[in-house]
Amino acid sequence: MKQLTADIEARKAERRALGPKWRTPGDLAKLIDPTTVQTSALDLIDRELMWAYSTPGARLAISVPPQEGKSSRATKVGTLWALAKNPELRIAIVSYSQPLAEGFGRDIRNWIATYNGDEGSFDIGLRIARDYGSAKRWQLEGHRGGVVCVGIGGGLTGKPAEALIIDDPFSDKEQADSAYYRERVWGWWQAVGSTRLAPGAPVILINTRWHEDDLTGRFLAAEDAHRWRVINIPALADHDPAKGQSDPLGREPGEWLESARGRSAEDWEAIRIQAGSRVFNALYQGRPSPDSGNVWQRHWWRRYSVPLWSQHPMHPDAYRVDEADEIVMSWDMAFKDTRSSDYVVGQVWARRGANVYLLDQVHKRLSFTDTVAAFKALVARWPQATAKYVEDKANGTAVISTLQSKIAGIVPINPTESKYARANAVSPFLEAGNVFLPESGIALFDPSELIDEAAGFPNASHDDQVDAASQALAQLLLDGSGAQAWIAYARRRAEAATAPARPVEPQQESTATEEPEDPVAARRRARNAAHRAQR
Repeated sequence: MKQLTADIEARKAERRALGPKWRTPGDLAKLIDPTTVQTSALDLIDRELMWAYSTPGARLAISVPPQEGKSSRATKVGTLWALAKNPELRIAIVSYSQPLAEGFGRDIRNWIATYNGDEGSFDIGLRIARDYGSAKRWQLEGHRGGVVCVGIGGGLTGKPAEALIIDDPFSDKEQADSAYYRERVWGWWQAVGSTRLAPGAPVILINTRWHEDDLTGRFLAAEDAHRWRVINIPALADHDPAKGQSDPLGREPGEWLESARGRSAEDWEAIRIQAGSRVFNALYQGRPSPDSGNVWQRHWWRRYSVPLWSQHPMHPDAYRVDEADEIVMSWDMAFKDTRSSDYVVGQVWARRGANVYLLDQVHKRLSFTDTVAAFKALVARWPQATAKYVEDKANGTAVISTLQSKIAGIVPINPTESKYARANAVSPFLEAGNVFLPESGIALFDPSELIDEAAGFPNASHDDQVDAASQALAQLLLDGSGAQAWIAYARRRAEAATAPARPVEPQQESTATEEPEDPVAARRRARNAAHRAQR
């Protein structure tokens, strides 16, 4: 027995001296599967895994777009790589379901069984203990290390885990949107996951972001958030160097992710369109927006389903709006003389009494020359827009200087308050139901992009649409006749809410002749019917 123990210890010492023949998890992945595509994102994941396994008590959270190899690299190859370096390591793998977690464990176990030097294969140098080799829980022969796999809600009984990998604790949007399930996941971490860790054990969370209150969100909101190293790899580089932001892969703003699945820029763009802005920002950009919103809540937005515009009788490429008290434009420009991912936003708003309606929007990354062209095009498309409000900052100053003598009505706006203060000042108009966006079926732009950006404000990556909208609402409803219209509207609502209830009188059959329809209402009804027929 003593001789057997001595032989095992000698083999361990030999392994420690020689070490594995691969330096990174990516090196091992290429040996297991020569067709592996090693992307810059996987290079970064490799470096972070090496840091986590070599740093006592490491806390690492990685978010990557779906189907880009994160689970295969971090959970499967990464675990095998860690065991090859240290066969004494007890690793726990957790996922949203027991079968998925066991699938990870089974694949790792099968690799060990396959790559053992037989039939010309390379030898990982590990063996599965004969009496301890189920997919759910297995141990390495001659070592105490191995893998245990559980689903969220399962127990981690036995000896403490010396490394914990949590791979996608939520299966889909339905689970992530469920407050009950989010509490269940967090409760599992508090009662099971965190309590079964050995001293100094690293915790690695691999996930696609579904919700701002998912496990990554909870970790970052907890008291020990400073312990977590968060690596978010977005599909589209949309950082802003002017604000000191950088991309984790060193990409320039506007560059798509090099895909492990061979997705092209066109493929990524198709995914962005198909997913919609809210899902794309969450799953593919790693920035889920709040369900309701911090300053401008989602349910405050009102929608209109019949176009307020028709083709202009004199200009075939232009629109005309009837019965509007005023129509204005609001522009928020990108930073000048810098390489920035900020968007240029131009909006067209119409006011009818106390209500305002967003008619059209430009929302693109544009050079200065393209910005001037877009400005002229929007002016030509909406000739009734009298005032063109332009924030006198960034490229706005140059646009004003270039166009003010050529286009009438350009009004420089020099804000003195913060973006947050400006958005907060007009939030009562949204809450009161005075701000309308078009339904998607009639919209000339994508209104969901504005709703999602506003829901994430002020913590979202971009706020250009919010800036343009708050500028327009301030000019339309905080100043001039628009403010008086809104005050009168608010007074009527208050009076209606506090007026005593009138007694219900018995209904009598009316003998009066029906009053003629108001001409304005008649024109509106006819126009709406025509628009519906055109659709």
